[in-house]
Amino acid sequence: MKKIRVSLRVNGRIFTLETDPNRRLIDVLREDLNFTGVKEGCGIGECGACTVLMNGKPVNSCLVLIGQAEGSEVVTIEGLKGKNGELHPLQEAFIEAGAVQCGYCIPGMILSAEALLQNNPHPTEDLIKEAISGNLCRCTGYRQIIDAVKIASKKIARKE
Repeated sequence: MKKIRVSLRVNGRIFTLETDPNRRLIDVLREDLNFTGVKEGCGIGECGACTVLMNGKPVNSCLVLIGQAEGSEVVTIEGLKGKNGELHPLQEAFIEAGAVQCGYCIPGMILSAEALLQNNPHPTEDLIKEAISGNLCRCTGYRQIIDAVKIASKKIARKE
């Protein structure tokens, strides 16, 4: 199989690589670029564990072929930081609300919430539920996660 050359920006850094065209974005992120915060759950786009932001929108990286990411801006959980490199307000809020148990779903959950807050800094509970509806959690339940997004919304508003 002929390799393709792909360039993309991940967490602010440009990466160019040659790879097989049938590889998924999740595999390149984890195996080639060492962004292991991206988790694979189901591999068929149902669980949301592999969610990353691609050009500002949440996507299941297990469903994106690497060629589709050409020229894209990708953000993984490793790229989500506060203004001075500290924890992002969403990360702080998830800790405060007790929204993390096993933690497997959390990177994707946080990135889905980040996309929501970028577009709507003061979402209703219904909008939060809709934004995280593509992310499944088997441990915590969703109440603490919803509360964490509400807390983060307030934290971000105070910092602006």
